[in-house]
Amino acid sequence: MATQADSLAGVVGEKTATILGEEIGVHTVGELLRYFPMRYVRQGQLSSTRRPENGEWVTLVARVEKADLRPMRNRRGKLLSVKATDGTVSFGVTFFNPYAIARALRPGVRFMVAGTVSYYRDQMQLTHPNWMVLPDEGADIETVGSSMMLSMAGGDTAGSSAGEPDAGGADSSDLADFHRPFLPVYPATKALQTWDIWRAVRKALDVVERIDDPLSDTDRDARGLIGSDESLRAIHLPETAEDIEAASERLKFDEALALQLSLAQRRFADLGHRGPAAVHVDGGLEDALLGRLPFELTDGQHTVIDEICTQLGSGEPMSRLLQGEVGSGKTLVALIAMLRMIDNDYQCVLLAPTEVLAAQHHRSLSRMLGGLAQAGELGAEESATRIALLTGSMKTAGKRAALLEAVTGTAGIVIGTHALLEDHVDFFNLGLIVVDEQHRFGVEQRDTLRSRGRDDLIPHMLVMTATPIPRTIAMTVYGDLETSTLRELPAGRQPITTNVVPTQLEKWENRLWQVVDEEVGLGRQVYVVCSRIGDDGTAAGAKSEERAAEQQGPQTTSVVEMFDQIVSGPLGRHRVELLHGRMSGDDKTATMDAFTRGEIDILVSTTVIEVGVDVANANAMVIVDAERFGVSQLHQLRGRVGRGGLPGRCFLRTAVSPTSSAMERLRAVEASNDGFELARIDLIQRREGDVLGAVQSGVNSSLRFLSLLDDAEVIADARELAAEVVAGDLTLLDHRPMADLVDAVLGPGRIRYLEKS
Repeated sequence: MATQADSLAGVVGEKTATILGEEIGVHTVGELLRYFPMRYVRQGQLSSTRRPENGEWVTLVARVEKADLRPMRNRRGKLLSVKATDGTVSFGVTFFNPYAIARALRPGVRFMVAGTVSYYRDQMQLTHPNWMVLPDEGADIETVGSSMMLSMAGGDTAGSSAGEPDAGGADSSDLADFHRPFLPVYPATKALQTWDIWRAVRKALDVVERIDDPLSDTDRDARGLIGSDESLRAIHLPETAEDIEAASERLKFDEALALQLSLAQRRFADLGHRGPAAVHVDGGLEDALLGRLPFELTDGQHTVIDEICTQLGSGEPMSRLLQGEVGSGKTLVALIAMLRMIDNDYQCVLLAPTEVLAAQHHRSLSRMLGGLAQAGELGAEESATRIALLTGSMKTAGKRAALLEAVTGTAGIVIGTHALLEDHVDFFNLGLIVVDEQHRFGVEQRDTLRSRGRDDLIPHMLVMTATPIPRTIAMTVYGDLETSTLRELPAGRQPITTNVVPTQLEKWENRLWQVVDEEVGLGRQVYVVCSRIGDDGTAAGAKSEERAAEQQGPQTTSVVEMFDQIVSGPLGRHRVELLHGRMSGDDKTATMDAFTRGEIDILVSTTVIEVGVDVANANAMVIVDAERFGVSQLHQLRGRVGRGGLPGRCFLRTAVSPTSSAMERLRAVEASNDGFELARIDLIQRREGDVLGAVQSGVNSSLRFLSLLDDAEVIADARELAAEVVAGDLTLLDHRPMADLVDAVLGPGRIRYLEKS
């Protein structure tokens, strides 16, 4: 018998285990058993499926309508042209030198086929795909056995990796399973077919020990759930539709519970630890800044500042998420929190995802503080501090100066990128870590800084995001953090008008660039944002990127190409500059500084300007190939304009079809400035599991059954149970099945917070 922790090699053989690991990332028995079917085909039915995209890998169950064996036109040999239907659409399948295949795939035969989709005259095509004949209900196994063995063993077909010797050849038990009432269809790859995966799963189910249930009988009965072992067997080998439904409900709760157990471990890990206690200091830097602000804080800012400062003074480590609309004043709130810490003789770190954003924060905080940030300089005010900047591309002298200010405590605020995470970066008395755009950093990265407190104190953590998060997502993705939300925009912020510009409409395209010209003529500045760079200085690099773009979809315009087009066209008489991530740090900083000073009219850029960049005179933005960006990212990008008291303008330039799903996304952005609503739309259109990436220590984890949008009650229930368990058993040593569940759902070691504490 095997356990969930056992390697697959002893169950399915070394070669098959290697392929399973390389292709779908499963290495243990438990991981394989939690690699679930994406759909089922009823015995005797075909697979009704959506129309696949060009280039997509699909697995279909179909029936042969027509099969013609004929000579190839331009070379020796024959090809088999099969016309088949999957119950929804007819499609063509072509095989080369297919003598044995022609004997198997005769009209009326039901078969499973897997391959890459292409289209010819709007008809779906598969060329030399993997395939396997399936028995119809009531058919004699022997009549289909030879065809199935041929496909599974390779023969003159495209073959299947299941035909390896160590996986075993097809036998009567393999064929008998295809008489089951439901055939599972798994997410597959070119090198690993759905029938290969199912075969491996069946072997694992045959040898695995009964799986201990993480839930007690009482907890399970209270929720009307079946047992853990029963659910795993039923999801792979269902007898009825009710089996699938019951198994899905149990596995949904398991996914929610595994996530919430991990997050509860993180929340409770700080209990009993001390955090830096920071109280209000009369006449300190905090009061000095608040006393000179040229505007009133919003009610939302007052509320959030009170929430944060209460925790800063509690003596316990704060872990808080600050989310809010683009331009809602999150940075000012964070600065006030940092000044309170500095008033209490602690240092603060502001971690930014890009050098452009780090430099922008350095400029904006220095401007806001003025003489309060010029300690040691002429013009410095009483009790002034210093702001240091540390990025990877800085020259050695600049890095040394920043490191010295950090370790001696001269700098009350240290701003930087991932360079701050390096081992040689140390602090005199770190008390607060502010992480901007938290989704760009993994758990381990933010914990690296948190381990650098002094005197056994754990620094406070404030993570910020301008990507609004629905409540159920916040409970899951940021379930280890308390949440503060800013919805109200400061007085004076103007609405942004957004328009979709189809490039197929020449009149619209021409008018777009006329508007850019008019904006510059009025003394304003314009962003033109592109999705890719397009040139790294070598022909090979450019070609490689072109190939990658072609594989991903329609041809796009790179930032280099767009810059050349603008400079060589009518807009070339204006001051136009280029900005992208492959430029040196000094060049990026110089370009952004020049744009901020108004010395550049049109900045042609990649998404390095996506967050934090604040140029009041930049009033319009053109987003090129807008369909290449997510809904929330588009909302984030357009938030860079409309900051100078005039209504902002954003143009979403695209060549996609008016009826495509991509156009639907763009129209949603055009119609709404509500970031929370757009975040919900964004989530609906994306794989929900991908949302969890940063929480899983940088490893994407897909949710098969749990919907972060629709299953709020399940998530809340699991959160309550997890808190109850972890409060009394932080390491889950007394709840071993629950610890195993975390490993099985999330992957061994992916969330091991306690080991990093």
